[in-house]
Amino acid sequence: MENAKSVKIIFHIDMNAFFCSVACLINPALRGKVFAIGRENTYRGVITSASYEARALGIHSAMPQKEAYEKVPNLIIVSIERKYYKQYHHLFVKLLEQYSNLVEVASIDEAFVDVTELSKTRHPLVIAKEIQARLLKEVGLPCSIGIAPTLFLAKMASDMKKPLGITVLRKRDVKEKLYPLSVSEIYGIGKKTYPILQEHQILTIGDFMLSKNEEKIRMLIGDNSYQYVITHILGNSSNAVDPFRYSDCESISTSVTFERIIDSITEVLYELRKMTREVLARLNKSSSYAKTVTITLRNINFKTITRSKTLDSYVDDFSTVFEVVTDLVEANYHEEELRLIGVGVSNIVAAKDLPKEYNLFTIEDVNEKEEIIQNMIQNFQNKFGENALFQKKNKK
Repeated sequence: MENAKSVKIIFHIDMNAFFCSVACLINPALRGKVFAIGRENTYRGVITSASYEARALGIHSAMPQKEAYEKVPNLIIVSIERKYYKQYHHLFVKLLEQYSNLVEVASIDEAFVDVTELSKTRHPLVIAKEIQARLLKEVGLPCSIGIAPTLFLAKMASDMKKPLGITVLRKRDVKEKLYPLSVSEIYGIGKKTYPILQEHQILTIGDFMLSKNEEKIRMLIGDNSYQYVITHILGNSSNAVDPFRYSDCESISTSVTFERIIDSITEVLYELRKMTREVLARLNKSSSYAKTVTITLRNINFKTITRSKTLDSYVDDFSTVFEVVTDLVEANYHEEELRLIGVGVSNIVAAKDLPKEYNLFTIEDVNEKEEIIQNMIQNFQNKFGENALFQKKNKK
């Protein structure tokens, strides 16, 4: 039995289709439409997020835009200024901080909250319903909430009912609520790993947990991955919500060595998207900005390439950083078989130490002005010729 005195009460708040929800707040005409967030007017890049209407037609995050258009020719792809995502993320986190001083930002659209103390005087379900209702009414964003004694179980719980769901998952509920789920629902299991398990008749989480399948599963995914899942499913993983987990970093990066082979650009971008969100959550938590983005790729022969790009301005938002990551991958990855993938940001400064020309209020203005200037130059050259402004020098 669980000891009620020692059990923590952790919320995982997961904003439902955050990027699309923000897009609908900015442009209400998008509500109910089949649309996605990505790069407008191009087949390059990948989908960042898809509306529920688009998801019903098979569109999903990390899908190449070319593939998305082939699947749904009338798909609307929009790009929203990053300042809006930051604005609504800030509102989301500030509301959570009214309920606890233990709020750990996991990404731009999700966070863990330790409400153990507050739950001594108010029922956790009442708190969760209030948070969900206030986020919808005051911020305009729908969310799902998982309630559990560990971070992992809270994350699993929040994924069980979307949108606008609230799920309680205690240790004693695991067998009833998690075991019937597909192995594909295990948080941290890659989309190339669970088909391997399914091919060997490990179809559900319950199948994964059977002792008779242990040897087979270890052979398929490795000892570390097997032990990770077992420990977390049983509720024996971390219950510590740490608001300062990612503070005071000169550079921030993460990488994963896979038990399986990664051999397609779709899979590479899928994994890097998750890692980029983790890195940006750490950057945002430290109230910092970065100027350099780096990817690391290591193939099965242990050859490692590291490629970086330094931006013209300091940034702290997912969409900009992942766009750079996508460009770096498209330029440097050629379908090799990979074992390790990583991403990081560096050249970091705290918000208070930003160079004067790149303070919090002018970054967006600088970028917008640069874009306007480039458009003016392009339009002028289209009308009068590409040499109208910049005369080519004759070689001697």
